[in-house]
Amino acid sequence: MISPKPKSRSGRVSLFRYLKLFRQDILSAQPEKLYRAWMAEFRTPFFRSYLVNQPDLVDEVLKARPDEFPKSERVTEGLRPLLGDSVFVTNGEQWKRQRRIIDPAFEGGRLRDTFPAMWDAAVSCVERLDARAGDAPIEVESETSHAAADVIFRTLFSIPITHSVAGAVFDEFREYQRSQPIVNLAAFVPLPRWMPRFFGRKTKRSARIIRDLIAQLTSTRMAEIKEGNAPDDLATKIMTFPDPQTGECFDTEEMIDQVAIFFLAGHETSASALAWALYLMALYPEWQEKISDEAQREIDPETIYFSVMSKLRVSRDVFRETLRLYPPVPMMVREAACPQNFRNREVKAGSQVVLSPWHLHRHERLWDNPDGFDPTRFGTENGKTCMREAYMPFSTGARVCPGAGFAMVEGPLILSMILRSFKVEVVAEKPAVPVAHLTVRSKDGIWLKFTRR
Repeated sequence: MISPKPKSRSGRVSLFRYLKLFRQDILSAQPEKLYRAWMAEFRTPFFRSYLVNQPDLVDEVLKARPDEFPKSERVTEGLRPLLGDSVFVTNGEQWKRQRRIIDPAFEGGRLRDTFPAMWDAAVSCVERLDARAGDAPIEVESETSHAAADVIFRTLFSIPITHSVAGAVFDEFREYQRSQPIVNLAAFVPLPRWMPRFFGRKTKRSARIIRDLIAQLTSTRMAEIKEGNAPDDLATKIMTFPDPQTGECFDTEEMIDQVAIFFLAGHETSASALAWALYLMALYPEWQEKISDEAQREIDPETIYFSVMSKLRVSRDVFRETLRLYPPVPMMVREAACPQNFRNREVKAGSQVVLSPWHLHRHERLWDNPDGFDPTRFGTENGKTCMREAYMPFSTGARVCPGAGFAMVEGPLILSMILRSFKVEVVAEKPAVPVAHLTVRSKDGIWLKFTRR
């Protein structure tokens, strides 16, 4: 059985046609050849774009010379109303300062501190599903979004999703997702900085409401820190950690920017990966049973213990394979700051350089059985090689996601807790069809039947 995959476009298309396809789905707008090509060039009247799959060139861009390939502002144009100058959109010294403050909060030892909050969110997720389990299909992406948002608020601000402000942020974010287009016009047409960006009224309104709600949380936390009674969670760690070089901490406005991206990236990407993992388990029941057996054996629901993560090996490998097949962020765009030469081709300064985890993870010249679901592949020579050279669900190099380790605990834990309690089955009349907007989701949702074990 082949895991669901969007159909690629065939042949050349005009820029107008490409824009139309791109707005519908980033992945199906791309040609089939990208699953075999080492590099492909795309031209517009305004700029040139190069999608790079060759592993050593990917390393050049992301690892060896990241300062020569800053994040493209074209792609981040559409997210400015919500994210401001967060670590997701900045470059250069500003970005380096932000990472110096943020990274210590996500170091390995911190995972143990946040684990109880993740555990509680997983238990709450199982309880919500238990209330809905039965004959009626459940739309899984909405449930995993709820669970991922719960994890973010519990680990960041020590409040559950049921908290009034947390719930309001979650509800408004869903409105933002519906109103926000895939890309802003400036992603394809170079506009001067002074020209206003034409964001929709609903997009601007939702972004403003979300930021106002986050401001309430950060202002309250600032006051708690001053009074000496702030909980020892991620928000407190980030807000009190000074930049080692300047000694300065984030001010309230900067913290609002960072919390916005923590919620966007940590919630949206985790929800996507977990939903696809559950769908794959419904497609491959033999793997579902392996996870269930492992979870029954290793998880004691009455005891919270971080060491259990080292024992959930099947769940970890399934989640890792899910991230290969359905990387939440399908493409990353950098800009050549100076002229480059890739594969004997001149890449002019200002050109876009696209790194596509979606195509790299399914590349026919790199992976054995690239479209097949096989969690055992990571124990093979091919799998080990590709893990080093062609696997980057969290990016890689200097701009690797600071929450990568966080996600690799959260995902397998919640997956194991769910499958410990429920059997999941596909709904034949509602197959999942992958599409990529902000992240890789299903066109009409992911529908599964949950039965209590």
